[in-house]
Amino acid sequence: MTDEPGSERERDHAPDTIQAAEHVAGAHHLLKSVRERLAGLENQHPELDEAITKLEMALSILTVKTGGML
Repeated sequence: MTDEPGSERERDHAPDTIQAAEHVAGAHHLLKSVRERLAGLENQHPELDEAITKLEMALSILTVKTGGML
């Protein structure tokens, strides 16, 4: 099998890639929403702000490591 555009292998992975991209986009949206809801509470719950930042970084790294295919 080849990895050329339109190859059988690429078509087999297309639904998985689309689903993964949708999950990543959804996660970004949820993290943004949570960060907005926590605005002003960072001093009370700094660990939540840190967790959101780390999750955003992890999603960015995943996107880079997959060649932006997500």
